[in-house]
Amino acid sequence: MSFKALMLATAMSGALFAATGARAGDLTVGFSQIGSESGWRAAETTVSKAEAKKRNINFKIADAQQKQENQIKAIRSFIAQGVDAIFLAPVVATGWDTVLKEAKEAKIPVVLLDRDIDPSGKELYLTAVTSDSVHEGKVAGEWLVKTAGGKPCNVVELQGTVGASVAANRKKGFEQGIAGASNVKIVRSQTGDFTRAKGKEVMESFIKAEGGGKNICAVYAHNDDMMVGAIQAMKEAGLKPGTEVLTVSIDAVPDIFKAMAAGEANATVELTPNMAGPAFDAIVAFKDKGTVPPKWIQTESKLYTQADNPKAIYESKKDLGY
Repeated sequence: MSFKALMLATAMSGALFAATGARAGDLTVGFSQIGSESGWRAAETTVSKAEAKKRNINFKIADAQQKQENQIKAIRSFIAQGVDAIFLAPVVATGWDTVLKEAKEAKIPVVLLDRDIDPSGKELYLTAVTSDSVHEGKVAGEWLVKTAGGKPCNVVELQGTVGASVAANRKKGFEQGIAGASNVKIVRSQTGDFTRAKGKEVMESFIKAEGGGKNICAVYAHNDDMMVGAIQAMKEAGLKPGTEVLTVSIDAVPDIFKAMAAGEANATVELTPNMAGPAFDAIVAFKDKGTVPPKWIQTESKLYTQADNPKAIYESKKDLGY
């Protein structure tokens, strides 16, 4: 998996958190993970463990089962344990100020992984390692406009978890991507909660509402897992995803490449699961040398289509923990 860190070693005076001079082998890092709602999330956990092992970092993971209250409890537990740093993949964007202030008062730096929080809390964390999720959505939208050509194209949208920054951004980006094409329009949009089961359920309702699916030109899903569920719903309704109905989604998990190889999916935008690697590097540099990283370390996004040998990509990804 590829990623690029922007200005990773930016030195700044007046560090926000106290650096201790500890090296990687001496560090304990706690990770409040959202859960395992998708294949991508499972891969992120697996890759994070591997990156910690590579650096000989003591790594503790707490699974929040997609509940913010569980994440807050986990962060407070990590603070009580006196960990050297905390990683947080925030399930929603708001409601973090109190607990992150507690971490800051304890001089424990917090790094956000893959999702951001409300801008008002930016002084409470060290850095955020994320993709540009607005860009991801825009890439998906631009692909659809190009692929649809000039024909009318009604799109149904499977949104991510309500309140999650990544869901809002992927929606915003997609709307930007199709803004210049009057023939492409979103006719229905509903949350599928980033899960396959919910994606299938919502897609079934879309199909019923849109003339048995006859009025649907394309499906845009905020992640591949919802799209996999949507593909199943379309097949059960007698539709042909990938041909009769175009599909574009985000994450690039193995199963979407399997669907592409079968001709049942068209495009996905990759989100690397290796958020922890750059995060660990930033923490080690901060703890060892006092180097304050940039506020945002951006990872790379890449578009894949059926033309990119999806079968081979599936084989290369299937053992990564998805």
